[in-house]
Amino acid sequence: MTKDWNLAYETGETPWDKGYASPPLCDFLKTHPVKGRVLVPGCGTGHDVRALAAQGAAVVGLDVAPSAVRMAQNFPAAGGERYVLGDFLNLDPCHTDAYDWLVEHTCLCALDPELRTAYARSVRQVLKPGGSFLAIFFREVPDYTGDGPPHPISREAIDALFGDDFSVIERRTPTKSYPSRPPRAEEVVWMRFSPYQEARRRLIQG
Repeated sequence: MTKDWNLAYETGETPWDKGYASPPLCDFLKTHPVKGRVLVPGCGTGHDVRALAAQGAAVVGLDVAPSAVRMAQNFPAAGGERYVLGDFLNLDPCHTDAYDWLVEHTCLCALDPELRTAYARSVRQVLKPGGSFLAIFFREVPDYTGDGPPHPISREAIDALFGDDFSVIERRTPTKSYPSRPPRAEEVVWMRFSPYQEARRRLIQG
């Protein structure tokens, strides 16, 4: 069953919201500045959005939960960020080919696994040719029995979802994470969208 994300924010049942930006993302940003137009799907209350905006990116935080968007908007601005209500799996056309980067933190792993193909399709939709996809995935979830979220994803499944159109630039196991996350539970993957593959896709689609 799909989780009611808005109800979770309204009732304060948001254990994934630690009150500050993702440590793996902040660590990545120390050596890899993210510039240009950036989309953060499943942004929640916007901690990662503000971390990106603080270094000069023009960031759009997208979330399907109205309560999360309102909470995010109540934080002091860190830069040129804004927050938009919307479903990443059913995007408004204004997002098509609009972003230099897509940055996500376990957004894919929060979705039911059968929605992953739709998620990957939206990633391809929003990025400009040659754009970058930076993702923090759950590779492991302690005591996972098939219930979620979160739902772990294997490296093989990641490559199957994105390998046809993206080249992996870097992948790493974070050395810094939230204290509640077990070591080696996450993986940071930075991929670059192939302009050739994008051109081929457009040609096939007519």
